[in-house]
Amino acid sequence: MLKIRFQRVGKRNQPKFRLVAIDSRFGPKSGRAKEVLGWWDPLKKVGEFNKERIEYWLSCGAQVSDTAWNLLIKKGIIKGQKRKIKISPKKEKK
Repeated sequence: MLKIRFQRVGKRNQPKFRLVAIDSRFGPKSGRAKEVLGWWDPLKKVGEFNKERIEYWLSCGAQVSDTAWNLLIKKGIIKGQKRKIKISPKKEKK
């Protein structure tokens, strides 16, 4: 199954992410992305996304990760309701 998700490319303490279309069998750092669809810098809250290619991959049946889905809705690239993000037990606030 094809997924659209983030791939971290930034240095330590300087996160930057690529939005990639990748087969779900491969890890995000495998380098086997089908296509790079954009980038996002969470510290500066800026990024660029290729709307036409994202819509193409969605029409091909690609699934979008929850975090990528919420960001694409916020930027107005796709329409829909935001999804609830599942927090791992390690990251829960006490």
